[in-house]
Amino acid sequence: MIDLDAVDRKILNLLQADGRMTNAELAERIHLSPSACLRRVRRLEDTGIIGHYAMIVDEATAGRTCNVFLEVTLNSQTEEALAAFEEAAVECPDVMACYLMSGDADYLLHVVVADTSDYERVHKLVARLPGLARTRSSFVLRKVCKRSTIAF
Repeated sequence: MIDLDAVDRKILNLLQADGRMTNAELAERIHLSPSACLRRVRRLEDTGIIGHYAMIVDEATAGRTCNVFLEVTLNSQTEEALAAFEEAAVECPDVMACYLMSGDADYLLHVVVADTSDYERVHKLVARLPGLARTRSSFVLRKVCKRSTIAF
């Protein structure tokens, strides 16, 4: 972990809001020279605090209005079983996120689909993942809040 000062936090907040901001714009907003600003950004990249830059697709505009969370329980929790499931889940393009969980389920998967028919297609793929004992699906009724940023 790296110590972040107020300038680093400003950089992170601004770039999370607009990752396409030029270095010159960023430097002006945080009151640094462009070269000093670029050194700071590169340090944040090199230390891994800035993991990567990405664009976010609007799910509704793209026709993917249905978010589903699947609780997945495996037949076994051996290292081999967990590794096989994780490797297969990572390769499944419909899985937006996969989390190893504590509690009743072993994993929580997040998928985004067009509708229930599209979910049926994804569910058939998930059902073939290795070591699967059972799943439980929960459909999002309404998105209340979703952030893609961490407040610094």
